[in-house]
Amino acid sequence: MGLNRRRFLTATTALTASSLLSNGMFADERQSRRKFTMALACGPLGVRADLQQSIDWASRYGFEAVEPKLAEIQRMPAAQRKELMQQLAEKNLVWGSTGVPADIRAASESEFAGQLKQLPAAAEALQSVGVTRLRTYLRSHHAELTYLQNFKQHADRIRRIGKIIGDYGLRFGLEYVGTRQLLNASRYPFLHTLAETRELIAEVGLNNIGIVPDSWHWYVAEETRADLLQLTNADVVGCDLNDAPTGIAVVDQIDNRRELPAATGVIDVGTFLDALVEIGFDGPIRCEPFNQKLREMDNEPAVETTAAAMKRAFGKISS
Repeated sequence: MGLNRRRFLTATTALTASSLLSNGMFADERQSRRKFTMALACGPLGVRADLQQSIDWASRYGFEAVEPKLAEIQRMPAAQRKELMQQLAEKNLVWGSTGVPADIRAASESEFAGQLKQLPAAAEALQSVGVTRLRTYLRSHHAELTYLQNFKQHADRIRRIGKIIGDYGLRFGLEYVGTRQLLNASRYPFLHTLAETRELIAEVGLNNIGIVPDSWHWYVAEETRADLLQLTNADVVGCDLNDAPTGIAVVDQIDNRRELPAATGVIDVGTFLDALVEIGFDGPIRCEPFNQKLREMDNEPAVETTAAAMKRAFGKISS
């Protein structure tokens, strides 16, 4: 109550240090089995930072990947892009995933078509620095389109994006939204589960379209380890890791009120991560907690606190 950023960090420092020591983060043999990377994405944390600051923080606090920022990369001349790639290599960092600059949820076809015209230049810029993974989310309701109409529109737009970015070696990941409270936010509910998203990808019919699982949506969709084990590494483009508040039924969870990974234990992040290890997922995992306490913290302490939480969660990977 009334915690500011610095006071919150002070209150959690002792717990963080204790957890890191007890779990033996990243020195534990359990970590040798995983291929995925711990990725820093500042925006979802409520942290404002340019690309250089993000890279510095990622290196300082033990992240292994960092979210690329398209607008900055596009403004860079070729020599600066080369220096950027060298800097990542020197800091033992790789790229995470980033948003696709074409909105599949655009209200009109003309708006979407206009965005598609800008996509080749964006894809070329990302390819030039080694970025390979793009992502977006699937809104689970629509005010005007029925399920089938919305399904067909999504398949068409995703296919058009996929064909363009495929020429640049880019993959496109789709994050389904499983939160029950959102299904009836508009007149027509839309897909909200892993199984439905896989059906959509099958309809698109391109091999560079995949899934972005989120432990939050996996939990609120009441899915299991078995659901995740139906996937292969080739199916998964990126991943989000979060926890949920206590004392709230699954159907009553509110999407923008989450917790940091392994903060409450409501979501079984160990099982979630174990499944990703088993399928050999080798991409980035970021945190997207929509957490007010975190947003009230100063930028760098928020990044440090997130890193500690993700390391605790990764420590739950089975031996």
